[in-house]
Amino acid sequence: MEIPHLLVHEHADNVGVVVVEGLTAGTKMLCCVTADNSTFELVAKADVPIGHKIAIRDLKQGDTAIKYGEDIGRMIADVEQGGHVHVHNLKTKRW
Repeated sequence: MEIPHLLVHEHADNVGVVVVEGLTAGTKMLCCVTADNSTFELVAKADVPIGHKIAIRDLKQGDTAIKYGEDIGRMIADVEQGGHVHVHNLKTKRW
């Protein structure tokens, strides 16, 4: 069995979490949806550290990021599918 690079918790999520060290741009990632153990592939568009997020589909400025089936913030910049999602392009809606 292959080890996934990215975990997505719910099918409604639009970001997943990198679960391997040293993920580099151009890597064809094995992505696993933990809700039902289904898988899909996605190409990483950037080097992304373990624990950081990757966009599962294109996200536009103003979109809501969904992780664990929950709203985790608002995109403040566009991110293409496979791109790095972190504090440089995602902000909380709390303040």
